[in-house]
Amino acid sequence: MIPFLDLKNLNLRLSDEFKKAADLVLSNGQYILGNQVSSFENAFAEFCNSDHCIGVGSGLDALTILLEGYKTLGKLQTGDGIIVPANTFIATILAISKAGLVPVLVEPNQDTFNLCPTKVKEAISANTKAIMAVHLYGQMAPMNELKALAEQHHLLLFEDAAQAHGALIDGKKAGAWSDAAAFSFYPGKNLGALGDAGAITTSDAELNSIVRNYRNYGSEVKYVHTQKGVNSRLDELQAAFLSIKLKSLEADNGLRRAMAERYKKDIVNPLIHTPNHPANALSHVWHLYVIRCEQRDRLKLYLHQKGIETLIHYPIPPHKQAAFAELNHLQFPITEKIHNEVLSLPIYPGLSDSNQLKIIAALNAFE
Repeated sequence: MIPFLDLKNLNLRLSDEFKKAADLVLSNGQYILGNQVSSFENAFAEFCNSDHCIGVGSGLDALTILLEGYKTLGKLQTGDGIIVPANTFIATILAISKAGLVPVLVEPNQDTFNLCPTKVKEAISANTKAIMAVHLYGQMAPMNELKALAEQHHLLLFEDAAQAHGALIDGKKAGAWSDAAAFSFYPGKNLGALGDAGAITTSDAELNSIVRNYRNYGSEVKYVHTQKGVNSRLDELQAAFLSIKLKSLEADNGLRRAMAERYKKDIVNPLIHTPNHPANALSHVWHLYVIRCEQRDRLKLYLHQKGIETLIHYPIPPHKQAAFAELNHLQFPITEKIHNEVLSLPIYPGLSDSNQLKIIAALNAFE
């Protein structure tokens, strides 16, 4: 079986460095918010062209804490509307809901699956206070247009950059285009930890100060609490591992782009639609390579029988989930069509040329 993602071998290539890092953390005896976290935060902020990075426990925590931070600053209030794509992972919607805000779902651009500025503009109302762009599958949303809309209507602009570590537009990376951005370092991400982890990037000094305290029980000085915070801290060991993996992220993203180009060039089956490849290749880091097929479920079974593992990102859109029963009456035909047709192919550093060719051959033979 060709695995969808071979995390074991992906991480084993760095096992010697990981072991040295673990020994260092163990010998230092500093396990929470120590030098490893500070070092990674500084390195990732620089990587993202951002002034600040705040490490937290997960990508969902990053999204939620970011929003709670702006509520603390008085720039968001309970009940405010946040424009967000309808076709995103549920974490984006969960964070908005958990922060006491209202998700305003809009249909995506059919070519990119990302936010469509025209539809965003149509959705802006008196209750709208922010836009949450999601760089889905690793491709950056149209940030120039969204930034212009946010400035025109005096809205906050956020990025859910959980899938887009290192993506770039006009010399500016994902995580630096907005008031604040959230990243996930879930193990399967382009920059993945060996456990759960996340981060917020921002150049807003006030937000930086607020969320640093908020992630640590609302405390800057031990036992002195200025906010009703949470416990969501990137731990020393994961920070050390992430610092190691950050060094090879650009090269790994380059490998993903090369694999994406091969898929695009060599998949010629008219039943299978390959994704949009942006003119600016650097704006996409191909966290996922997502094809579309009207006979998606049959194609998935066929590939499994050929020894190829695939995944569906995502089978049920957020507005059709039981967790959001209040949204179940909404209809988003483009989003629902996408979720019925998408299938993610293996794409990761370590996927051999021969295995990719087997995947392509199987796809072209599908009838």
